[in-house]
Amino acid sequence: MADQTTATTQAPEESGGLPQFQFQHWAGQIGYLLILFVALYVLISKVFAPRIRRVFDERARVISEAITSARAVQTESAAQAEAAKRALADARASAQKLASDSKAKANAEAAEREAVLESDLAQKQAQAEARIRSARDAAMGHLSDVATDAAQAMVEKLTGAKTSREAIAAAVAKA
Repeated sequence: MADQTTATTQAPEESGGLPQFQFQHWAGQIGYLLILFVALYVLISKVFAPRIRRVFDERARVISEAITSARAVQTESAAQAEAAKRALADARASAQKLASDSKAKANAEAAEREAVLESDLAQKQAQAEARIRSARDAAMGHLSDVATDAAQAMVEKLTGAKTSREAIAAAVAKA
């Protein structure tokens, strides 16, 4: 058996090498190559290439639609941002106007209250000055009586003699 194994392994070596490199087999190999090339060319050109082209066209269409949609969304968002900026500016202006109106109203109310308070204070001050004047006039009226009584008491104490009230009142009135 060992002889048969060595015989089979030696047979191809004796034939002159690999069969694909032997010239007598080249015609069949070239024929098969042409048949396979034509079959592959027909398969690729009629089946695979149109499918790949459809995939590429669909991909390009989807990308184009996505870019168009993104641009539309970007334009819309820019318009919305601009509208939001205008709305914010309008709200700020409205708030400032409301604040200034409220401040003016508060100032007017404060000025009105101040005017009312000032008129009340002026009226109370006038009443107080009138009371003071009447009290002063009453006190001045009584001052001559007090001065007459004091002078009469001093004269009596110093001289010991009783003087008439009319004479002392006339002397106080001259002084």
